Amino acid sequence: MIELGLGSAMSTATPNAFFARWIDHSTWPNWSPDTEWVRLDGPVGVGTRGVLKPKAGPKIKFVISTCAADCEYTDTALLPGARLVFQHTVEEVEGGSKLRVRVTIEGFLAVFWAKVMGGSFRHSVQADLNRLVRIVEKV
Repeated sequence: MIELGLGSAMSTATPNAFFARWIDHSTWPNWSPDTEWVRLDGPVGVGTRGVLKPKAGPKIKFVISTCAADCEYTDTALLPGARLVFQHTVEEVEGGSKLRVRVTIEGFLAVFWAKVMGGSFRHSVQADLNRLVRIVEKV
């Protein structure tokens, strides 16, 4: 497994406020500007499949791999020869929430895909998380 990006933040908002954004796929472009749109093939839950369209790239199929209310939302993008995992966690702390986002890739072509797209995640993961915190705290 190769780690492509890692972000963390603190917020005065509740864990539920962040989890609600993660499972509302229509809001993803608001806090992840590289995302054009996201569509699911069913209700939000482990095993539900979807498609994400980045602004600069082809559509990517994904599956929800973890969906634990107010704790974790993880989806796994299915690339040829690799799985790109986006793990979002939130934990209640005194005065709000502690958030963490981790992007990893694994599989026999992971090294190839890491070279192709890895650099973009190093900065975008933290920037997207910061944007999400600002949006959620305004509500």
